Amino acid sequence: MLLKCPICGKERESGENRFRPFCSERCKMLDLGNWLSGSYRIPVRNTDEDEDGDAPEKKDTDEE
Repeated sequence: MLLKCPICGKERESGENRFRPFCSERCKMLDLGNWLSGSYRIPVRNTDEDEDGDAPEKKDTDEE
């Protein structure tokens, strides 16, 4: 089965490719570099804000 490298787009046989899903160690390391540099980001919904956009009031957790 041919797989397309997500970095360079080359098609490689998936059989015994040790860098799968990448075509080479170079593409594998480029992808890692993208993650480490922040080029890739997973979107996160901000749960610290109310529906109106205001941050919730902080509650005093120190009980004396």
